[in-house]
Amino acid sequence: MIYLIIIGLIIICIFASCVKIVPQAQAFVMERLGGYQGTWNVGIHIKMPFIDRVAKRVILKEQVVDFAPQPVITKDNVTMRIDTVVFFQITDPKLFAYGVENPIMAIENLTATTLRNIIGDLELDQTLTSREVINSKMRASLDVATDPWGIKVNRVELKNIIPPAAIQDAMEKQMKAERERREAILRAEGEKKSTVLVAEGKKESAILEAEAEKAAAILRAEAKKEAAIREAEGQAEAIRAIQLANADGIRFLNEAAPGDAVLQLKSLEAFAKAADGKATKIIVPSEIQSIAGLVKSIAEVGADDEK
Repeated sequence: MIYLIIIGLIIICIFASCVKIVPQAQAFVMERLGGYQGTWNVGIHIKMPFIDRVAKRVILKEQVVDFAPQPVITKDNVTMRIDTVVFFQITDPKLFAYGVENPIMAIENLTATTLRNIIGDLELDQTLTSREVINSKMRASLDVATDPWGIKVNRVELKNIIPPAAIQDAMEKQMKAERERREAILRAEGEKKSTVLVAEGKKESAILEAEAEKAAAILRAEAKKEAAIREAEGQAEAIRAIQLANADGIRFLNEAAPGDAVLQLKSLEAFAKAADGKATKIIVPSEIQSIAGLVKSIAEVGADDEK
């Protein structure tokens, strides 16, 4: 009875060991009597006892491997160290299990050789500025090389590029000189803009002064013009008044019907006014001379009567 119980427990343990549960994102590579039997995916599976075994448990999720820095030499003979990060995923568990002995080591060595080949065709400056190009070339090359191993390389990234210390010092000096040059350029541009603003300010000031002088000259000219117009209007009024006075005098004379003696006296007064200036010679007609003598005689008779 005890033996039956022991045998039953052994049978139960053997049966339990034959039941396998494959988790999500994993696959089991199974062998039967040392040969490939099949690949188990997610779920419950039962294997044959003693003749079937799990040869390899394969993770199907995307994996990341960070490789140590590798020494590489550029086209211009500069030795630098570059470490890479490879993102890969297992697409065929059978090929991954039987394609290569140590897949991670194989990818690392393949990455190092591919990186040396690519960097060997580039100079230092191109290496420092062509990360995307290097990443694309390495991904394409690794993807083709790892396809027989059931591995797909999704992405390759250059994590660090470490040039020699002397190169780093030279690059720092170059960057410092470049920053100083940019600073000098910015300072010169600022001074230039300041000079331009000052010149524009002076120009605006000169324009305003010129406009002010122009306006003042226009106002002075208009004032002179107005004064001349006023003066001319005053002279015209004076002449008009004189002419009106003369016309009124003539009209009064005509209305008074003066005699010949009065007219001759007025003529003498006019000659007297005309002869008032210096160096003026007056030729008096004989008729006026006789009238003058007559006037003188009348004046003398008036004086005797007063005595």
